[in-house]
Amino acid sequence: MISYLRRVFVESWLGRVTAAFVFIAFVGWGVGDVISHTGEGQDVAARVGKQTVTAGSLASALQAELPAAARQAGVNDPSQLSPIMRRQMTLQILQRLTGRAEVLEAARTMGLIVPNTAVRDEIFSLPNFKGSNGQFDRAIFNATLRERQLTEEHVIQLVRDDLTVRAVLLPMTEGASVPDTMLQRFIAFGARTHVVDFIRIPFAAQPTPATPDETVLRRYYANHPWMFRVPEMRHARIVVLSPQTIADTLTLDENRIRQIYDEPTSRFNTPETRDVQLITFPSQEQAQSVSTAWQASGDWAAAQKAAGGAASADMPGTRAAAIPSETLRKAVFSAQAGTVSAPLKTESGWAVFRVSNIKPAAQVVPYETARGQILDEYRKAVSDSAISERLRPLQDAIAAKGLDAIPDTLGAAAISGTLSAQGLTPDGTPAPIPAAGGVREAIIHQIFTQKEGAPPFLTQGPGNSWFAVVVDTIKPSSPLSFENAREQVLAAWQAENRRHAADLAATGLYTAAKTKGALGTTAIAGAQTTRGASFALAAPNKNIPAELMTALPTLKPGQAFMAEDDKAFFVAVVTRVFVPNPPAPEQAISKLRAGLSQAVGEDIAASYINALARRTPPHISEAGVNAALSEAGFGGNAP
Repeated sequence: MISYLRRVFVESWLGRVTAAFVFIAFVGWGVGDVISHTGEGQDVAARVGKQTVTAGSLASALQAELPAAARQAGVNDPSQLSPIMRRQMTLQILQRLTGRAEVLEAARTMGLIVPNTAVRDEIFSLPNFKGSNGQFDRAIFNATLRERQLTEEHVIQLVRDDLTVRAVLLPMTEGASVPDTMLQRFIAFGARTHVVDFIRIPFAAQPTPATPDETVLRRYYANHPWMFRVPEMRHARIVVLSPQTIADTLTLDENRIRQIYDEPTSRFNTPETRDVQLITFPSQEQAQSVSTAWQASGDWAAAQKAAGGAASADMPGTRAAAIPSETLRKAVFSAQAGTVSAPLKTESGWAVFRVSNIKPAAQVVPYETARGQILDEYRKAVSDSAISERLRPLQDAIAAKGLDAIPDTLGAAAISGTLSAQGLTPDGTPAPIPAAGGVREAIIHQIFTQKEGAPPFLTQGPGNSWFAVVVDTIKPSSPLSFENAREQVLAAWQAENRRHAADLAATGLYTAAKTKGALGTTAIAGAQTTRGASFALAAPNKNIPAELMTALPTLKPGQAFMAEDDKAFFVAVVTRVFVPNPPAPEQAISKLRAGLSQAVGEDIAASYINALARRTPPHISEAGVNAALSEAGFGGNAP
């Protein structure tokens, strides 16, 4: 259900309570002991006492979690899992939902009831249901429910259940504390500091050897045939659905953009504001009388009293746009501070006012500039939910006609072409794949692992991106002749000899450092020496190469280590190991104490839920689980 709510309400109140449910994942129960064929029907996936986990809530959780679980199992799509494996993963997801049901059942037996006022206050506080004034808006509430196909009763029950779970579990997690002995051991372990000296010897800095004769080059060519080949080329069709591809399809009503721009708290528009004291009158005589008395006394309270039943208002921080009367707006924003006005004829009567304070404009961003920023922020905020909504139509389109008929309304980008495993076209330029970074790499990897002619399937990539590919043709890699590869052969031979020279130099330094327990000076070409670099688990040093960090934390003072990456060799010696006094700042200790206390609290809550599961075992409905699998699009009828 947590996954379902996250999908329904993006950036919503759920984020405030998700942490309280994380530890439910630790609950374990034996599948064989709880599967039941009691005829629950297809609407219920599991029952815990009088609590139920519906097939619909399980289906929503499956859609959100099963693709990631499948990738952890080494396949790209849940459809590639065996029926038995898919069912086991389904039961693991269902396990978390039944853990929540265990808590709700325990609350019921304890007689714990969340009052209606608490439910109402929680719903009223949800940002998804607030209007431009920051208050709960019934129209927005109703529109959101219609859009998500939810009923008011269902949302109220979801909120009530979450408040109930929080009431039961939060005291356990928030009341836990970590023992001082454990805390001190963690602090000492994290603060243990190593000081090291190390030298970097780059391959490229070593002298370039002279060009060898043809025989040497031909021998090198013959011994390294895999290095001198025309790369395999594949022609593929690609469809990508990502926050970037759907951005242009996500629009915001122009009136709403203007409303956001004009909001008093908007960072785009902070014009001049004025603190205004205003009294309105039905006649000029009354207005003149109060104006004269107010000018004489200068006292606002006395002016209100003199006005009798006339309407008065104190309006701090007033913008010009907030004054509906054009006549009054012009008068207020041209008046001097501290001066009581003469009677002013407005569209609805007479008015007398005083501007008590003027705050100059701090920043005014032109609307056309702010409009683009507001639209970009809106697109970023809703892209995840939009992708979730468009996944199923995209899956259906791919299942029906492959990649040949993707609807334009989904915002998916399609392209086809020929490329190598390095992402280059036949002419050596980057292939114009509609993705960048990790998403692009994932697409290329899929193209070069998928079989020719295999049917497409949606695969999730980084950053909530999804893609599908079809490999149409494969042109295998072929060897280059020595004549065509001669320049590459020479460059590779020289690079290998430079690396060998760096290896010999680094080995000599390492041998000497082992004997002396210290790193000496060197005149090796391009050598870069760093001394006194320190690191600790709680204070890592990004300037120390990662290849050295595989061993340095375990070394004692005087011990040496040698490593390499794809560009250089490294030789390092540990010079000192100590624990600072004090070992850590008080703020860091407090943060560690809080983190460990939270972990202890989560363990306590997990144990509590586990005990509830033993007392009230969950009963799973075969028909309900199969119905959830079918509804989620992953098939049912698993044995």
